Amino acid sequence: MPYNRTPKDEPSEFIEKVVYLNRVSKTVKGGRVMKFSALVVVGDGKGTVGYGLGKAAEVSEAILKGIADAKKNMVKVSLAGTTIPHDIIGVFGAGSVLLKPAPEGTGVIAGGAVRAVMEAVGIKNICAKCLRSNNPQNVVKATMQGLKALRSPEQVAAIRGKSVEQIVG
Repeated sequence: MPYNRTPKDEPSEFIEKVVYLNRVSKTVKGGRVMKFSALVVVGDGKGTVGYGLGKAAEVSEAILKGIADAKKNMVKVSLAGTTIPHDIIGVFGAGSVLLKPAPEGTGVIAGGAVRAVMEAVGIKNICAKCLRSNNPQNVVKATMQGLKALRSPEQVAAIRGKSVEQIVG
């Protein structure tokens, strides 16, 4: 019976992490109306990651909306094995995140919101630090900006018209 399948029935090939849940209330004539927002990070563990924000009257609906939004906004990230190719600072709004490659065996040294993004994208060794705002939305967006700006030696060589050996040294 393929017609009554729900998204929860299918095994997901993506890593889905809820970074932040927020309950907001609006005061109306009859009292307070509660709603929820969920910041979700989705990745395949092989260099593709996306984030989404879902808002709804119930937590589970907000998470599902966030996952759907994250899957629409997936981006490919340049990786160097289990880490990143070079240092970078990602900035979004007041959020600023420093990302540094780390040798094998270091693990993910990062705070909550950055850690969720790194685990979803499949990075195993990295050092990260939130430099300014620690608002989860700004931190996730700043981390994504940093990851999008990463360039592998092959990409830099192609842009400069040189060989990879000349770039790496």
